[in-house]
Amino acid sequence: MTGVVVTGGGGGIGAALARRFAADGAQVVVADLDGDKAGEVAAEVGGTAFVGDVASVDGVAKLISAARETLGEIDIYCANAGIAPFGGAESPEEVWARTWDVNVMSHVRAANQLLPAWLERGRGHFIATASAAGLLTSLGSAPYSVTKHGALAFAEYLSATYRHRGITVQAICPQGVRTAMLESTGTAGQLLMGASAIEPEQVADALFAAIEAKQFLVLPHPEVADYYAARATQTDRWLGGMNKLQRKVEAALEAE
Repeated sequence: MTGVVVTGGGGGIGAALARRFAADGAQVVVADLDGDKAGEVAAEVGGTAFVGDVASVDGVAKLISAARETLGEIDIYCANAGIAPFGGAESPEEVWARTWDVNVMSHVRAANQLLPAWLERGRGHFIATASAAGLLTSLGSAPYSVTKHGALAFAEYLSATYRHRGITVQAICPQGVRTAMLESTGTAGQLLMGASAIEPEQVADALFAAIEAKQFLVLPHPEVADYYAARATQTDRWLGGMNKLQRKVEAALEAE
């Protein structure tokens, strides 16, 4: 039986991933800061709840250790936990530090714990929820945008370095998804992503399709590929378009 760990598994995309892997026959460890939510999802999928914070070396180590005790071996690790605080360059140092720890360093620390065993047996699967913000940008939250770029860069590094040694790496990069995180963005988030927002289950579907196709990038919103190409080949035009969106957001907020 495949052993799967899903961080941020108490709701949203994480819960959808846990349900989908369990439906596929996997044994799932559902990790979340919210013990009640982790317990509910774990009970639903016949899995095991882990309550803890992956924002520290110790927290990741405890999760990996507990998951190995439960699963025997971790075959798939979904680094899905994430936070998206509002703000730009003025955001306090502690906000930047925690966002970096949750959105990037939790991935690095998990890989550090997982890779020795995976490389020894010649297989392992690391899935990072990087968001379209990692490919493009995220208006309204510099810490989120910057750290999601970091999460994607780390996933690319892992794939380029270890794919010939049996390590599969994938990066999930959706735009708006109907989760508590999207709801927390208020008017700006709804203006930018509300119309195209999808359900978390559609993200899980896209992941499983990408697993079948052996694709690194998981794009639940296929149009993101075109935006990504435009960003790379028509950078100034793309930045101008993003600035136009920024001005639209500012106008909407001023009108409230």
